[in-house]
Amino acid sequence: MKRFLFLLLLFPVSRNFAQTSSTLNSAEILLGLQKLNVVGSVLYIAAHPDDENTRLLSYLASERKLRTGYLSITRGDGGQNLIGKEQGEALGLIRTNELLQARKRDGAEQFFTRANDFGYSKTPEETFAIWNKDSVLADMVWVIRKFRPDVIICRFPTTGEGGHGHHTASAMLAEEAFDAAADPKKFPNQLKYVSTWQVTRLFWNTFNFGSTNTTAENQLKIDVGAYNALLGKGHGEIAAESRSMHKSQGFGSARGRGSNIEYFKQLKGTPVSKDLFEGIDVSWKRFKETASLDKKIAGIIKSYKPLNPELSLPGLEGLRMLLKPGYDSTRQSEYWKNQKYKEAETLLLACSGLWFESYVDQPSGVPGNNITITTQVISRNRACRLFSIKYLNTDTAASMVLEKNKLYTFKHTEKIPETTSYSNPYWLNTEHSSGLFNVNDLNLIGKPETPSYANIIVEGTFLKLVFGIARPLVYKSTDPVKGEVYRPFEILPPATVNFSEKSYLSVNGKDIKLKVRVKANKDNVKGNVVYKHPYNWNSKITAENSTFDLVKKGDEKELEFTITPIGEVNDTVIKAFLYIDGKMYNQSITRIEYDHIPYQFILSEAKAKLVKLDLKKTDINIGYIPGAGDEVMNCLKQIGYNVTELTDDKLTNEDLSKYQTIVTGVRAYNTDARLQVHHTKLMKFVEDGGNLIVQYSTNSRVGPLQAKIGPYPFTISRDRVTDENAAVSFSKRSHPVISSPNQITHNDFEGWVQERGIYFATELGDKYETIFRMNDAGESPHDGSLIYTHYGKGNFVYTGLAFFRQLPAGVPGAYRLFVNLLSLPKSE
Repeated sequence: MKRFLFLLLLFPVSRNFAQTSSTLNSAEILLGLQKLNVVGSVLYIAAHPDDENTRLLSYLASERKLRTGYLSITRGDGGQNLIGKEQGEALGLIRTNELLQARKRDGAEQFFTRANDFGYSKTPEETFAIWNKDSVLADMVWVIRKFRPDVIICRFPTTGEGGHGHHTASAMLAEEAFDAAADPKKFPNQLKYVSTWQVTRLFWNTFNFGSTNTTAENQLKIDVGAYNALLGKGHGEIAAESRSMHKSQGFGSARGRGSNIEYFKQLKGTPVSKDLFEGIDVSWKRFKETASLDKKIAGIIKSYKPLNPELSLPGLEGLRMLLKPGYDSTRQSEYWKNQKYKEAETLLLACSGLWFESYVDQPSGVPGNNITITTQVISRNRACRLFSIKYLNTDTAASMVLEKNKLYTFKHTEKIPETTSYSNPYWLNTEHSSGLFNVNDLNLIGKPETPSYANIIVEGTFLKLVFGIARPLVYKSTDPVKGEVYRPFEILPPATVNFSEKSYLSVNGKDIKLKVRVKANKDNVKGNVVYKHPYNWNSKITAENSTFDLVKKGDEKELEFTITPIGEVNDTVIKAFLYIDGKMYNQSITRIEYDHIPYQFILSEAKAKLVKLDLKKTDINIGYIPGAGDEVMNCLKQIGYNVTELTDDKLTNEDLSKYQTIVTGVRAYNTDARLQVHHTKLMKFVEDGGNLIVQYSTNSRVGPLQAKIGPYPFTISRDRVTDENAAVSFSKRSHPVISSPNQITHNDFEGWVQERGIYFATELGDKYETIFRMNDAGESPHDGSLIYTHYGKGNFVYTGLAFFRQLPAGVPGAYRLFVNLLSLPKSE
């Protein structure tokens, strides 16, 4: 009897930037075979990227061989960025992909809710008010009902020891979701696609962080430090590799080796004393109808030959037929048969040695345009027959025998359908609130990334088995340093248009010079730029030229136009449109490129903020020492300052007296060890009459601040005010920080975004003055948001106020206050 095999392995395009065809070595195949005999699952839940316990995830996935997942409620949009200037949505996209790279190393799967990380929160009540608790709970229930974990583990408790309000909220939601997932009255709209699910147990993975120790010897304990011979590493080593992918947060970790105990406190479910899965049968014997599969899989494992993995193909194909899902998908045995059916297909492909990929010679395409696709196929272990290649719109017959270990190359040209949607992270396709992304497709919720649109399918036979393998279409190039480089194939509009700045300021009623850059995504793009006139900005827009004629794909043109305010104006938004061939396009593109994650980009509305700014300033020369990445230097240039970036060479060799003020970027003292070397010179600069303005740094294991920053000692704490509308009181209204050249009032603290400030100064000596007092609700006031001291003829300021967020957002009061800091008077 002829046997059939159809493999439809859809690997999302952005996940695979090393290669597009899945490959496993012999040890990994053996580990996969062993996993076929384990039918248990565990879901870890926390709030952010980096909250997960990577050592525990690795242990559960590869030692216990359980299906293991991490549900991060947010994508980390509201944090700080150690490696670049991205904030908000772009930072969330970076951290999403860092999590995916972490999961590739520890073997777990990744899930999210629609919750947006709006920044640090001190209470779960504030968190729920911004997130919309019911929506996030619904997403968690959806993931649980789809994933069907036997056990859920929380990183944080409901009682607040985790500190961050998001942390506590994640645990509270997990407790509610434990019950809600089994209740048919909760979110019944989901039951069209999934069935209810009762989790067996819920645990809290207690911890010992810093001064907070929540572990106890009477808690359940598991040693997760085992060495896995098939992987050639212990789980502490794998955990370090996984955690070190969180590079935007500076979480590079040392490899741990040897025994390591994790502690657990049970919160719900049937009680246990020895193990998380105590009393839960995770073999096929847990279901009567599948009990015999244990021996079948054990036989395949016993006969497996690492040097000839193709010999396992008949056994795997027979197993796959036994696993073929039935019609009752609500039964747990059918759920596991379906899951293991997919795993067996992946192992069949790996054992066969069959490899193929499809790529284009350009990184992007436009709907309606032709692309040329190159498909390469090789059967490494033995000959097989190729039937056809299915491209985007056409099937190409290619009935031929593929000789063993011979690479075959095919080329095909076809048109991208006109109706094809543009590429974009699905959760960023539409505007969203501060707490929740707008996703209407229930089947997308929980997914870490957008499924690939363009899949090429190769069909054929191998040892009488019929196969069909799908791969995403990618762009492949060869870099002289990096070698082969893969990136997602992008579907883009004919052209994109980007404003040069996020915000533009009309300083004291002056004209605003705006620049946009138009970039062609295909050959021969011509049209003109059209601006949507701000409805509440009484002004006129003039431009010397608004047309563009771009001959080659990738060509760019910069266009400048002027906005002249007339009379009273209010802050607003201006939008740019491209009029091309009778159609309007309004997409800007933000590109993100780091070596540790796949190439990323975001398409969004082409718009910028227009801000009225009443400002007094003096003409001074400013030196700016870059930090971890912020836009403050560009913001200062926009309001007319002469700003020079101070490199290490300049700090070493230049006479700093040419500058009246030097500013350090955020986290500069965490990222630039050389600043300690330059401390004496910087203090001499202040002593001789200069102003040194130090923006926040952190005092943590990432660049602990053991050396001096200012002329006198102080400590950087974790104190912060997260309410951007928190009341601010002034200690000394006559102080130049407040009074000159701009008179700062409470109005200047209106319209701030995300937070007032972070990492305030404490343990001040009597040499320092404090200027502002502020606090979040229910807390004692903080005085360390900005500290000042006069030293010699000059002035030193350390500030945790979040200027790095406020200035790019065009907050007028933040500009006025920062200009006062730049203008502090010299003492003769």
